[in-house]
Parts: sequence; structure tokens; C-alpha cells
Amino acid sequence: MRVSYDKLWKLLIDNKMKKGEFYKAAKITDASRHSLTHGEPIHMKVLMNICKVFHCNIGDVVDFIED
Repeated sequence: MRVSYDKLWKLLIDNKMKKGEFYKAAKITDASRHSLTHGEPIHMKVLMNICKVFHCNIGDVVDFIED
């Protein structure tokens, strides 16, 4: 199973938010930034911070795709 953050990147576009602004607002570390850009799993706390920034649920940010 793999992780897709396509919904997250669409949220950034829809909210006209630059990645740098997003990383700062959601308190994303360099390690989490790497995981996000490479489609790797991230910690639940990071997902919660992202959802807080966009006032959404986890399903609005990430998809799990079976191989």
C-alpha cells in the first residue's frame, strides 16, 4: 500500500498557499517535508496540524492506494 498526498497539494492550490507558507503554518519539519514530497507515511500529529490549517479531515489530505 502506498500513500498519496495529491489532495493536499490541491488544497494548497485552491487556497493559493505557497509550500513555504504551508510548512510554516502546519509546523512541518524537514523530515516530514521529505516524507510528504516522496509519498511516504507521516506521523499522525503532522496530519492533525495539516487538518488544523485547512479546517478539514484526514481524508481531505491523504489517500491510501493498494498496490
